[in-house]
Amino acid sequence: MKQKSILLAFSLMGFVVAKANNGPGDGLTSGQAGKKDEVNGTVVHSETRKPLKDVTITAYLVSKKEKISATNDIGEFSFDELKPGTYKFVFEKAGFRKVTKEKVVVKTDEAFQMNIEMIEAGDYDIMPSPFNIGGGI
Repeated sequence: MKQKSILLAFSLMGFVVAKANNGPGDGLTSGQAGKKDEVNGTVVHSETRKPLKDVTITAYLVSKKEKISATNDIGEFSFDELKPGTYKFVFEKAGFRKVTKEKVVVKTDEAFQMNIEMIEAGDYDIMPSPFNIGGGI
């Protein structure tokens, strides 16, 4: 019983110390303390609502590729330390329709949550060529 009490006391003390180090006066420079210029979220299948793994997400700032990320096993993604500005995010996965989210404003010290649903690509998504190849007039 005494060992459990001691273990509990050390655990609580560790928690208190960890919380104290994350407070506003933790000695970090103002650029590091509470920095939240990030975009994060989840990607799920539109019908089953199951998380989608390995979705590639590309962030574009003024038509320039800024960063690339991918979803993890539970469909989560994140972009940390993005430059402030207006972004376009493109979500791509084989077998699914591409999803584009435009005009996403990223501000310093603000987090942005984006939850995306992706639809499976069907046969109807493949369009025949408008060019008549090999055919005569």
